[in-house]
Amino acid sequence: MLLFLKLKNHPVETLKLLKTLTEIESPYGKEEKIANYICSYLEKLGYTPLMDELNVLLNPEREFLITTHIDTVPILAPFSFNGKYAYGTGVADAKASITAILLALEKINKLNFGVVFFYDEENEGKGSENFIKKYKPKKAVVMEPTNLTIATIHYGGLEIKVTTKGRAAHGSTPEKGINAIEKCLEILNQIKKLKNIKISVQKINGGSNEYVIPEKCEMRLEFAFKPEIKAEEVLNQVTKICKDKAQIKVEDIHNGFRNNGNTSKILEEALIKNGIKTSFSEMFSWTDAINLHAVGCDAVVFGPGELYHCHTSRERVKLKDIEAARDVLITLNNLI
Repeated sequence: MLLFLKLKNHPVETLKLLKTLTEIESPYGKEEKIANYICSYLEKLGYTPLMDELNVLLNPEREFLITTHIDTVPILAPFSFNGKYAYGTGVADAKASITAILLALEKINKLNFGVVFFYDEENEGKGSENFIKKYKPKKAVVMEPTNLTIATIHYGGLEIKVTTKGRAAHGSTPEKGINAIEKCLEILNQIKKLKNIKISVQKINGGSNEYVIPEKCEMRLEFAFKPEIKAEEVLNQVTKICKDKAQIKVEDIHNGFRNNGNTSKILEEALIKNGIKTSFSEMFSWTDAINLHAVGCDAVVFGPGELYHCHTSRERVKLKDIEAARDVLITLNNLI
């Protein structure tokens, strides 16, 4: 009850639905419960959704799609609300978008676009990968946290695991060994000199408590780069740096793209009609837009929430931004 007393100018249904969705835990690999909930919700609104594997589909054959994903990273923080922001794992990525879509569908009388809720976005992207084997949409708004900006530039990405091997020695005689951690750091320092590439060091694992020079170290790196830079070029540069020094395992690799079609213009018009200042942005992270673009879909990324807080215990979203996204979708439906 105290949670809802904090509401001022927001409809209770927005907070209630977001809270319900967030508290249905759906880390990747465990999306069945939330997929069933969304199906039931749509049926109560009078729609006839389909479930294909764990993708929830509504008019998937339509040329224009609104999409988002139903999975999250493993739970880091519970749901809470302070009157302005809702907090908790998945609130922005991407249950705020699910909330906006479902609330918009309540208000729409004649649905002109298709809706797809993808599973497994946070892991391997299997949901959208399997979807594009059967459907070839022409346009799509992929809802992810962009702070209500229109992301028309989607970065390419490369994720690798770097493994260095050394030679163990007693910790008091480092000169007798070859420190695998130091080898990893030397490689990292060289990699960080690469130009025009965002480099994210996400994990380094090496050493032990046995007072010994480590003989093995693993490092996970992610690279993001504008569409003009090709992923294979980045991989070649990294491979050259690591040659004879480390082993590389490619976990993911994809090129980026620029949206030059009409989807962004239609979305921009919907924003303007709702009095929302239009801004264009870049998406640095992998999204389902990559798979949709691969089959010729004119895709842009848009949605409530701030990307940089996602996947952390500080993940948050403004309730008013969810409601703004809802209104944009309602207007968008009338424009297509």
